[in-house]
Amino acid sequence: MAVSLPPTLRLSPAPDEIQHPHIKFSEWKFKLFRVRSFEKAPEKAPEEVQKEKGSSEGNTYGDQSPGAPDKPGGQKSVLTQRALKLHPKFSKKLHPDGKPRDKAIHQARLRHFCRICGNPFKIDGHNRRYPVHGPVDAKTQSLFRKKEKRVTSWPDLIARVFRIDVKADVDSIHPTEFCHNCWIIMYRKFSSAPREVYFPRNATMEWHPHTPSCDICLTAHRGLKRKRHQPNVQLSKKLKTVLKQARRDRQRKQAQARVSSKEVMQKISNCNNIHLSTKLLAVDFPEHFVKSISCQICEHILADPVETSCKHLFCRICILRCLKVMGSYCPSCRYPCFPTDLESPVRSFLNILNSLMVKCPAQECNEEVSLEKYNHHVSSHKESKEVLVHINKGGRPRQHLLSLTRRAQKHRLRELKIQVKEFADKEEGGDVKSVCLTLFLLALRARNEHRQADELEAIMQGRGSGLQPAVCLAIRVNTFLSCSQYHKMYRTVKAITGRQIFQPLHALRNAEKVLLPGYHPFEWQPPLKNVSSRTDVGIIDGLSGLASSVDEYPVDTIAKRFRYDSALVSALMDMEEDIMEGMRSQDLDDYLNGPFTVVVKESCDGMGDVSEKHGSGPAVPEKAVRFSFTVMRITIEHGSQNVKVFEEPKPNSELCCKPLCLMLADESDHETLTAILSPLIAEREAMKSSELRLEMGGILRTFKFIFRGTGYDEKLVREVEGLEASGSVYICTLCDATRLEASQNLVFHSITRSHAENLERYEVWRSNPYHESVEELRDRVKGVSAKPFIETVPSIDALHCDIGNAAEFYKIFQLEIGEVYKNPNASKEERKRWQATLDKHLRKRMNLKPIMRMNGNFARKLMTQETVDAVCELIPSEERHEALRELMDLYLKMKPVWRSSCPAKECPESLCQYSFNSQRFAELLSTKFKYRYEGKITNYFHKTLAHVPEIIERDGSIGAWASEGNESGNKLFRRFRKMNARQSKCYEMEDVLKHHWLYTSKYLQKFMNAHNALKSSGFTLNSKETLEDSLGIEDSLEIQDSMEF
Repeated sequence: MAVSLPPTLRLSPAPDEIQHPHIKFSEWKFKLFRVRSFEKAPEKAPEEVQKEKGSSEGNTYGDQSPGAPDKPGGQKSVLTQRALKLHPKFSKKLHPDGKPRDKAIHQARLRHFCRICGNPFKIDGHNRRYPVHGPVDAKTQSLFRKKEKRVTSWPDLIARVFRIDVKADVDSIHPTEFCHNCWIIMYRKFSSAPREVYFPRNATMEWHPHTPSCDICLTAHRGLKRKRHQPNVQLSKKLKTVLKQARRDRQRKQAQARVSSKEVMQKISNCNNIHLSTKLLAVDFPEHFVKSISCQICEHILADPVETSCKHLFCRICILRCLKVMGSYCPSCRYPCFPTDLESPVRSFLNILNSLMVKCPAQECNEEVSLEKYNHHVSSHKESKEVLVHINKGGRPRQHLLSLTRRAQKHRLRELKIQVKEFADKEEGGDVKSVCLTLFLLALRARNEHRQADELEAIMQGRGSGLQPAVCLAIRVNTFLSCSQYHKMYRTVKAITGRQIFQPLHALRNAEKVLLPGYHPFEWQPPLKNVSSRTDVGIIDGLSGLASSVDEYPVDTIAKRFRYDSALVSALMDMEEDIMEGMRSQDLDDYLNGPFTVVVKESCDGMGDVSEKHGSGPAVPEKAVRFSFTVMRITIEHGSQNVKVFEEPKPNSELCCKPLCLMLADESDHETLTAILSPLIAEREAMKSSELRLEMGGILRTFKFIFRGTGYDEKLVREVEGLEASGSVYICTLCDATRLEASQNLVFHSITRSHAENLERYEVWRSNPYHESVEELRDRVKGVSAKPFIETVPSIDALHCDIGNAAEFYKIFQLEIGEVYKNPNASKEERKRWQATLDKHLRKRMNLKPIMRMNGNFARKLMTQETVDAVCELIPSEERHEALRELMDLYLKMKPVWRSSCPAKECPESLCQYSFNSQRFAELLSTKFKYRYEGKITNYFHKTLAHVPEIIERDGSIGAWASEGNESGNKLFRRFRKMNARQSKCYEMEDVLKHHWLYTSKYLQKFMNAHNALKSSGFTLNSKETLEDSLGIEDSLEIQDSMEF
């Protein structure tokens, strides 16, 4: 039911006599009903009846109510005119009180509507409603505990879900409850259970003050009503007397109730000995001023004043005690109020309060001091036997003891310290430390905090508190311990040593939260398009939005991922120490806020078959894909130049390749890959045109991001850029050359392909604007046959380039053994015999076992001069020996150029000679090995010979931007999957993604580096120590190794 309310009017405070809307409305209604029931309507002439009918048809509800204001033209309803004529005394009392009554009626009717959506509660048959203010209900609280959320009150929850601030609501304008439908929407927001909920509005409801044309009152008054009785002229005097006496009794009872509640609250506060009376004011201020600077509970001068959301002032101690005993509402106006809503008043009010002059309560002292200096003055009366009041002078809100500086802590605990010292000198021989620790231990035991009490007791007994939770987390992640294995180690070590060296699992889970995405708050300027502004987003389902993207595609996959922006924030906060250290090493000030430019390398690759083999039944292939990123470089604009503050020293290590998305899918499954990775790509595109604002080192800093998709192998590049497969006529993913053109011109090619050009060619392929045949159209689009959906940077994958080239050399060795340059028409059986001969000889001489498919380790061992010498033993021709040795020598000179992270520093000579070596290598292929490369060339030989110098000139390196880090993370996936084996693969993928992320944390790597350094330095313990003290972390890990393996 849509309710359109009038435009916003200026708010006016409700009068003091309105205590509760239900009470006032019920009194007014009862009074009106009694009066009208005893009246007798006078007879009317027919003309008057017709006139009254005509006037009543045009009247609104505001005209019909007894307390309604006059019409604009000065006309009044017939009923009001007759009442004024017949009962002037009664109407005089009734009319001035009409406005408050209308407001009370309006306020009572507001309670039948939902605060959020504006629907009436009668729509719900069960009449379920919830308060807008106050703590959340038990069901929602249990959900938040399960989801580990921090929201505990309805105002915070409504602000997060509906973006409505209800803390500043006024009862006369806003409803105080919301409906069950809105509760379901909030519950569904944080619950994982699917539930269809209808929200009746596109936007939330706006509420406005009551006006004569208020739509809420109009809609409540519409419909059939009972017949209204006309006022009777002959109202008995006895009835008037009875009504007047009942009104007086009611007012007297209300006054007595107010006085009694005031006395009860003063007894609860019980602050006569800690607060100053207003009688000590040196100046006789007006009554209303004294009331404004005094507490409305104890009526003393405000001490440590706080202000509620309804703008009433109290002493902090008084209001907290009343809220604890009387309930969560303001003692003055009974508006909902909670301890978390209390705030400090404005500074100007505190300055006026502290400048007030008060009389010293000491008998022999007649001085007048300001309230600010009162404590200092009272402390000068130390010799006096009177008990004088020390007050809190106000100012800033009273901070928690642990948040104060050391000097402020000493000042606040000065009296307690003196008492403890006196007790220690008298009873414990001056041992203040033992007394304080024992007090703390008893306090922990009294609050059932036995875990902390055990740790404190261990410290008191000299046994130490064990390792930090972060250290234990680093040990668990890097040693691939499951929950049960770690808990077994924890119990074993604690039982043997009697010490809690390792922390329990719940402490490790708390340490995980800081390192995982979704912990740190951040902001984007401008906000990211089509991306939520929430920052507490952890692991989410990668299949969200899949059904709407691929409607008719059967999806049977599991995908888990982080949100891209949240993961980048967590990675930057993990590198906070490195960034700050880099700024100091460049002589930059720590307070520079940027903008920082972050260069990110993206990688994506299939992990092959990751199914768990249990030895029974057929092997069912289960393939997986991982999308990850690496922060390569961070620079800051300083003056007119960019200063580098961070650069990844090992860009191809699995320790810096952070996983972003894991999915159980085949990398050649284009539809599923597109649907799962499209949200990631949309988030990346949104981040390109925005700036991240993140608090780092206590300062809000600005970050810009540059994304480079270089960590893809050729198969995936062709998949995401919409190109044909690697066996296509169009051989290269960097240029438009065909296989024939590349074999005729081996060296001189340039990079021509780009993501934007591929998109344009796809549109041409899709629409065929020139009405060409398939072959002509294919030649026009240069092999683009699908829509590109991920932007990649044209580059060479160094790892797969090595593997592809090694496979080609392995084939050349076989052909040289069979002397194909003499007999090119060899049979298939002969070729198999050559391969068997080569494998047998390599195993004998080089200890290289035969493989089914070329891999990186075999390629590294195969591509050496020793292997060529071993192969030459099987080739009779010396001329072929020289050709093979020269070919391998040229390749080994070119290889460091695309493999090294910085070829200009690591191999400058090879970089300078690369063009000469590549031309000589191409000349050998076209002459000595013409039988193999006449009219054809492999993809990787073409890229190696034609495009390496141009890529290095553009990027500075090829090896640093390769996908080797993502490839080396494949084994981590299998180990983490074994570590987190569960029945449900959904939770298993969550754990694998979480622990893989923690494995790449630089914060945890520092602990493991320190541990490994201590281990390698030969650290030993004193041989005289007992077994209890000698069993340390190394022995505990050995115990775990023996249990696991």
